[in-house]
Amino acid sequence: MSTFIHETAIVSPDARLGEDCNIGPFCTVGAEVTLGRGVSLDSHVVVDGRTTIGDGTHVFPFASIGLAPQDLKYAGEPTSTEIGKRNHIREFVTIHRGTTGGGGLTKIGDDNLFMAQAHVAHDCQIGSSVIMANAATLAGHVEIADRANVGAYSGIHQFCRVGLEAFVGGYSVVVKDAPPYAIIQGNHAKCYGLNKVGLKRRGYSKETIEKLHHAYRLLLTARLNTSQAVERIKAEISDCPEVDILVKFIESSKRGVVK
Repeated sequence: MSTFIHETAIVSPDARLGEDCNIGPFCTVGAEVTLGRGVSLDSHVVVDGRTTIGDGTHVFPFASIGLAPQDLKYAGEPTSTEIGKRNHIREFVTIHRGTTGGGGLTKIGDDNLFMAQAHVAHDCQIGSSVIMANAATLAGHVEIADRANVGAYSGIHQFCRVGLEAFVGGYSVVVKDAPPYAIIQGNHAKCYGLNKVGLKRRGYSKETIEKLHHAYRLLLTARLNTSQAVERIKAEISDCPEVDILVKFIESSKRGVVK
């Protein structure tokens, strides 16, 4: 099959389109846009700026990708948006390009789901197999690790991180780093311990879950400060890569972790 462009779409002759793309009615595709093989833009989608969208990504009506960031310091300098393969970007999602002050790149991995009205601000870095529910919002410079979930109407503060497999409940306000494998919820968000159900569903072993549960007990309920808890975790739990990921996440935090 060849690429289809609806007669009402406006596609720059300088845009690069892969095979089997589908550009629906009233879409706009800018001059610096690159679409991979099999990318589908439903009606009224706008893709602009120095933007790359990977193979098999489906963008639903009224989404806006690669436009200028909502940053008053931004003065039109050339920055980029990179989106990986097989993403589903639902209605009214907005994804903005980077700023020079934040590295110049908003980057998204593969196999993610962005539900309707979700927002990814400038310079965010999102992994793969992430779910952002309806109207979930990332401020600038946020990092989301693989397989994390951000619930509906939640907001993540600038420069925060959401760890691997973390689950942020709906309507939460996250102002510190949300640790991996945990349930985080509330305004301001608190950590409610290990997401045991999620880890079981994803095939983690009983031994791994027990070690992570012990680590979170030390972190949250042992009346230790964060540094003391990390030292106890290192001393009491060994041979568990997932616990090592948790420790590394805490030690590398610049904003502190949600507790």
